Amino acid sequence: MHIEDTLPVMVSTLTPTEDRAAGGRARPPMNVLFVHNNFPAQYRHIARALAEQPGNKVVAVGSSTASTTPDIRLLKYSTTKSDSAMVHPFARRFDVEARRAEEVLYALSSLSGQGFVPDLIFAHPGWGETLPLRTMFPKARIILYCEFYYGAEGRDVGFDPEFPMTGLDGNVALHLKNATTLLALTECETGVSPTPWQRSTFPREFQSKIEVIHEGVDTDEVKPNPVARFRLPNGATLSADDEVITYVSRNLEPVRGFHVFMRSLPRIMAARPNAQVVIVGGSGTSYGANPPEGSSWKSMFLGEVRSDIDLRRVHFLGRIPREPYLELLQISSVHVYLTYPFVLSWSLLEAMSAGCAVVASDTAPLRDIISDGNGLLTPFFDIDALSDQVVSVLSRPKAFKKMRMKARSFVRDNYDARRVCLPRMLTLVDEGVLPRTHGG
Repeated sequence: MHIEDTLPVMVSTLTPTEDRAAGGRARPPMNVLFVHNNFPAQYRHIARALAEQPGNKVVAVGSSTASTTPDIRLLKYSTTKSDSAMVHPFARRFDVEARRAEEVLYALSSLSGQGFVPDLIFAHPGWGETLPLRTMFPKARIILYCEFYYGAEGRDVGFDPEFPMTGLDGNVALHLKNATTLLALTECETGVSPTPWQRSTFPREFQSKIEVIHEGVDTDEVKPNPVARFRLPNGATLSADDEVITYVSRNLEPVRGFHVFMRSLPRIMAARPNAQVVIVGGSGTSYGANPPEGSSWKSMFLGEVRSDIDLRRVHFLGRIPREPYLELLQISSVHVYLTYPFVLSWSLLEAMSAGCAVVASDTAPLRDIISDGNGLLTPFFDIDALSDQVVSVLSRPKAFKKMRMKARSFVRDNYDARRVCLPRMLTLVDEGVLPRTHGG
C-alpha cells in the first residue's frame, strides 16, 4: 500500500461574507472528510467552501486519479489488480470493491492515528470506499452522494434494443452492483442526488432520506461570449458567424447517443453544406458495454456513415483543455446532447449556461432540465427528427435567440453553484451540525 499525502496552496473561492450568506448562522469548526475515488469531482464547490471556513480541518481520500484542491489535505491510496478467477462471477465486483475498501481503511487508519476524527463525512458509494466508514467513525454524520441506482429496465441497461440484453445472469450481476450502495444507504444520515429522476432510481424506502441538490456549475465562468473564437486542428478558426454543430461527451459511446448522432449527420450535412461538425470526447468507454475487441465505438459508427458525409467538415478533437472547450460552446450554433436514461452530464448544463441552442434526447433525466422553451427534445431513436431539429436551428438562428437566453437563465436560476447549489448544500450541513433554535 502507498499513500500520497499532499497539501495544496490555498486559493479563495468564497469570501467570509458570501459563506455566511450562503449558510446562514455561523458553523462551529468541524473535521470534515471527503471520500471519493476521483476527488474533488462532484465535491469541488462544497469542499472548497468548508475548507475556507476558519477552524475547519478538511481531508480527502481518493485513488491515484484524485487531485489536490485548495487548503485540503489529500490522502491517495493505491489499487492493485487481483486474480478474480476463483471468485464467483456474481461476487467479482464486490470483491474488487472490498479490496478497495481495505486500501481506504489503511488510509483512514493512518489519518485516525494522527488524531483526525471526522464530524462530517461526504462519500460516494460507487467503488466500495464507503464500506469501512461507519465502523471506523461511528459518531460521524455521513452525507452520501446518491448518483445512480442500477436497474435492468429503462435505464442504461434495457433501453437500447440495438445492443444485446444482459440475460438472467447479467441481470443478477447488475442488481449486485448496488450492494455497496445499499449498505451505505443504511448507514448514512442523508443522501444527495443531483436530479429528481436520479433520486427516483433508488428504492422507495430510501428516497425519503435523499435530498435533490445538484453540485452546480460556475455560470460566471461558463457564459456567452459573442467574440469568442475556436481554432481547429487544421488551423481554421471558427466564430459565432459560422454554422457549428457541437457534440461533447467524456467518451464517444452509445450510452451518450454517439451512434444516433453520427447517423444523423448525412442528412444534416446534406441540408447545410457550410456546417462544421465539432466532436469532443475520447475513444474509450466510460459507461456501458465495450465495443468489439480491436475496435472502438468511434471507428464503428464513423465507418457506417463515412461515405455519406464530407469528412473535411467533421472534426474529432478527442479530449481538450477547459479553455478551448468553453470557447467551443460559446461559438456553437447548435449543441446536441443525447443520453440513455442515466446520470446527467455537466456538459449539458454548461452548454446551456454558455447560451447554446440545445437539441437533446427526450429521455430522463433531461426532462428535469429541458422545459418551458429552454431547449428542444427529440425522441432518442428518431434520427430523422433529430436531423430536422438541428437543421431547423441552423436555418433560422434568430428564431432561437430567445431559447438560448432561456437556457442561460434557467441554469443561473436553478443550477448556479455559488448562488443556488452551494447554499443549499451548506444548509444541509447546518441541519446536522448546528443546534436547533426554538421553533426551528
